[in-house]
Amino acid sequence: MEQFSLLFAQAAPGGGGSGLGGFLPIIIMFAAMYFLLIAPQRKKQKQHQKMISELASGADVVTSGGIYGTVTNVKDDRFVVRIAEGTKIEITKNSVASVISNDDTASS
Repeated sequence: MEQFSLLFAQAAPGGGGSGLGGFLPIIIMFAAMYFLLIAPQRKKQKQHQKMISELASGADVVTSGGIYGTVTNVKDDRFVVRIAEGTKIEITKNSVASVISNDDTASS
């Protein structure tokens, strides 16, 4: 019986070490999330802003809602897009999802 009490009476190992060692996995996880999620999204956003700033009248575009049309007028914060003969709509600049190049329409 005395043997069991001696086993339980042993001191627990000390907590020593630096606090940085405990935070290191969390820091690595945040760094990985930044490089896997945030950085590529920023790059994609910059490319989209560049595409929008370069749009001019006559460009064929697709909106985020799936509407195909041709830019007829560029305003400060929106585009006027012709979607059919005699039908024009105004959309915000961020609504443009992509620009259709002549190569894309030739293959259709």
